[in-house]
Amino acid sequence: MRQDRTLRRDVRGNALWGRRGESRSNALWGSGKRGIALTALAAMLVVPMASSAALGVPGNSAVVPTSLLAQATANPTQQFDVIVQGDKDSKSAGDEVKNGNGNVKRQFVSVAGVSASLSGADLVKLSKNAHVTAITLDVKVKAAAYEDSTMWQDSTDMSILQNSFDPNTGEITGPAPQAPTIAVVDSGVQARTDFGSRLVAQVNLCSLCSAGSSGDEEGHGTMVAGVAAGSGKYAGGAQNAKIVSIRTANANGESRTSDVISAADWIRQHARQYGIRVANFSLAGSSETSFRVDPLDKAEENLWLNGVVVVAAAGNHGQGGPVSMSYAPGNDPFVITVGALDQHLTSDPSDDTVPSWSAFGVTMDGFHKPDMSAPGRYMIAPVPSTALMPRTVPDRVVEPGYMWMSGTSFSTPVVSAAAAQILARHPSFTPDQVKGALMVAANYLPSVSGEAGGVGEIDAGGATTIDDPPNPNVGLNQFVSTDPLTGSRVFNAASWNAYVSTNASWSQASWAEASWNAASWNAASWAEASWAEASWNASVDSMMSSLASYSEGTFAP
Repeated sequence: MRQDRTLRRDVRGNALWGRRGESRSNALWGSGKRGIALTALAAMLVVPMASSAALGVPGNSAVVPTSLLAQATANPTQQFDVIVQGDKDSKSAGDEVKNGNGNVKRQFVSVAGVSASLSGADLVKLSKNAHVTAITLDVKVKAAAYEDSTMWQDSTDMSILQNSFDPNTGEITGPAPQAPTIAVVDSGVQARTDFGSRLVAQVNLCSLCSAGSSGDEEGHGTMVAGVAAGSGKYAGGAQNAKIVSIRTANANGESRTSDVISAADWIRQHARQYGIRVANFSLAGSSETSFRVDPLDKAEENLWLNGVVVVAAAGNHGQGGPVSMSYAPGNDPFVITVGALDQHLTSDPSDDTVPSWSAFGVTMDGFHKPDMSAPGRYMIAPVPSTALMPRTVPDRVVEPGYMWMSGTSFSTPVVSAAAAQILARHPSFTPDQVKGALMVAANYLPSVSGEAGGVGEIDAGGATTIDDPPNPNVGLNQFVSTDPLTGSRVFNAASWNAYVSTNASWSQASWAEASWNAASWNAASWAEASWAEASWNASVDSMMSSLASYSEGTFAP
């Protein structure tokens, strides 16, 4: 792996494709390295800092990865697929691209920007445009990927939520209240009896998919939806929730960043129509990035700040110790980032551990991730029999149409289901309140050291009984305002950056509420770990960038 600077970046490992005792170097999409897209250029963004001299390449107006600018300069006639953000709105950003001889391919709603194709020479020129704020590669993102422990519903206290119950006695009092719709941004969802009429919409935004392709060619999206809301033999956590499938990934599990942003746009535009309150993103970007400028992070913040709970995978690039967590969308401090747990074939959370491949650590902006954990090993879920996954590892098919897999991809929909169950009982809750309820109710993990599992393992049943949860995003919310052009709530990253550069204790506000004292985990310890000034300073001061291009190998199950 080559590097731009002196700071080394660890190679990201894929999901575990092995039973206990098998080599964990066997990866879902390759040979034990992080499964990145064929042409993905992993570039760390050089972040502007309001309180100091502008970072980046001197003479450039826009924030552009140093590696991208170097490639564009060295290859003036090569066409680059990029995402261009502007200082006004998407139309204006598109106009700047067109005026700079670029081809606009898609205009976004939740981000003031467009996806476009530009020659290297035109990209360099556009980087100096005063109305362009950032230019980043439109890279492919990869499914966070792949033991069954069907007792996961018990260990997360999800089983009781399939009915209404008395929180004081646990007595079943009637059928479960209707859960809101869960949007699954993935490889598609197969229409099947596990979902019945609850699969209310299927949208295909996959620009990498071959013409005429439909359904779920990989199988990943159907499994994710099954864990979240299946109602068949291997049922999910929110069995009456409706599902909206938004396909962005091809049969290899690859999605373009612009397609995932468009999926966030679609959710925002159709949330009320379909009753979408939860969005599941079991995927991770291929480039280390800062939430301050990353367009996918901005798109997901737009959902979060406007009423949709965003749940993202921590990723399967763990190495048994802290690694970089600077991959969108799980790097964003607002959203719920989920790590995986090994249940060791019991429903008792006290013996659960974090598998070596489940990533944890700090983002380049200083935030610890994941926020919480859920079972993610040997998860059985529905899958199309003709999809790539069951054909690749047929020994994992437990019966026709069902197979087991492992990965943070499958711990993520467990939390999405829990979020939907909370909203079924507290429909007025904001995303911040849902996150707070899940965090304060989480079970302490005595077998996990430090913050490898976030604050702990979710207790979905306990979380639904909390009427006034504390807000884990209080510190961030002081930098949220209303965009006068769109009327949407937005996060002012520049103001946050300027403030924290002189106020290192800013994050303590999020953990000051007395309600956190009810948590089984150590709230004071998490308050210290949740944001690391040293990591934030290092990422800004060094202007570090990781430049790596990975290719998918053949399957090595």
